[in-house]
Amino acid sequence: MGLFSSKKPVAAEAPVPEGERVSVGVVGVGNMGRHHARLLSGLPVARLVGVADPDLSRAQALAKEHRTHAFARAEEFPADTRAVIIAAPTPTHFPLAKSFLNRGWHCFIEKPLTERVEDAEEIIELARQKNLVLQVGHIERFNPAVVEMARQAQDPLFIEASRLGPFDPRVAHVGVVLDLMIHDIDIVLALAQDKVVRLDAVGGRVLSAHGDIVKATLFFSRGCRADISASRVSLKKFRKIRVFQKDAYLSLDYSERSLKIYRKKKDEIKSLLDIAVQRPRLEKKDPLESELRHFLQCVRDGKAPLVSGSHGRDALELALEIRRSLRLHSL
Repeated sequence: MGLFSSKKPVAAEAPVPEGERVSVGVVGVGNMGRHHARLLSGLPVARLVGVADPDLSRAQALAKEHRTHAFARAEEFPADTRAVIIAAPTPTHFPLAKSFLNRGWHCFIEKPLTERVEDAEEIIELARQKNLVLQVGHIERFNPAVVEMARQAQDPLFIEASRLGPFDPRVAHVGVVLDLMIHDIDIVLALAQDKVVRLDAVGGRVLSAHGDIVKATLFFSRGCRADISASRVSLKKFRKIRVFQKDAYLSLDYSERSLKIYRKKKDEIKSLLDIAVQRPRLEKKDPLESELRHFLQCVRDGKAPLVSGSHGRDALELALEIRRSLRLHSL
């Protein structure tokens, strides 16, 4: 099974009173927007007020599928809308978020948060002033294997992440750094809990005018080093991250949502018998559904999200710095 199930979720919870449901709209009915609408239409805590897209016919088809309303512009969402999912193209994130936050609507914004760090900081400050939830869609944070890895990781010494996949013409205008690598940038920053003091990046153009293969090495102030590789010229998806720390080695497969932990039983290792292998039992949850549930709960409770605007800004800032530093070659 892929990252997203094609089946509509079955609401197993007790019914939520109408007044306690979060009225939420989805902006953008591309690949991610369609999944957001599908899941929200089946979550008892949500009331999907509509989907919006400049291509009204596509919005209407999706709205019909999920028994909601279609709009050409998100500004046409009902007045009682409390939250919006922004799954539109990245160049629209900043103006849309600014408009919605000024209306008093909580915002969930797919990654990358914005195109420019300055724009990200402006909407972060606006959300703070308005006391509104601003969550960024770094979905891997809600992968059950990543959740457990974050719990187990302590002062990593070395992190190695690889994310490879087939070329997608829909994102040919975006380099692989902002398309794929930004996922692992966010995870590495969350694991290291430290500041990058130096970086080195190399890559190549293969199928587009932008970087399609990139490798970045990050050096953190407390000594941790991270090697991150991303490619969109692979025939198969390969998405793994390994974390090495003083007492253990953690190996995670994003696609399989599996985690293995190799932990030293004693300081001096004389054989493999001195290493314990653990395979934590992980909850079988859809990361996108968990991510949406978390956002809606934060809206209801007025709490800060796990992946805040600041986290999204930090990942964007580092991604842009990698792109600026990139020594790019045509292959």
